Amino acid sequence: MVWNTDLVEGLELANLITSARQTITGAAQRTESRGAHAREDFPDRDDEKWMKHTISHEIDNEIKISYRPVHDQPMNDEMHHIPPKARVY
Repeated sequence: MVWNTDLVEGLELANLITSARQTITGAAQRTESRGAHAREDFPDRDDEKWMKHTISHEIDNEIKISYRPVHDQPMNDEMHHIPPKARVY
């Protein structure tokens, strides 16, 4: 059997398009700036509303966005808690 590079590249492109759509949809809903995700219309970080992970699913060609909390406490006593703070450049 011959390796079908056209098929592989087509599948990779489909996955990249899906990933890009999910990234764009999640970023558009996040009304804050955080790290590399910077928005001119929301220049500040907003930990009160946005200290959460964005989860995306594609169902019937529609992107569904949900969230889950960030676990910011260490799992044991070997490491002390470091509170989140804004990056300063």
